[in-house]
Amino acid sequence: MVAFAVGRKVGPAHVRNLLRRRLRAIVRELALPAGAYQLSISPDGASFDFETLRHHVQRALGAEGGSS
Repeated sequence: MVAFAVGRKVGPAHVRNLLRRRLRAIVRELALPAGAYQLSISPDGASFDFETLRHHVQRALGAEGGSS
């Protein structure tokens, strides 16, 4: 199970929703081991493109899955 914490400080609703969609796609690619995860994103994360966001999530989780 993965929970996403994207607060209002990140930006308007459409920006927060875009980030949640991107995070869901990244988590699907990573095929994480069973467990519970919570991913939080800071306001700076709103400026990341998909590849940069994927890189940071992979580093944070120590994951090697998906394409690099």
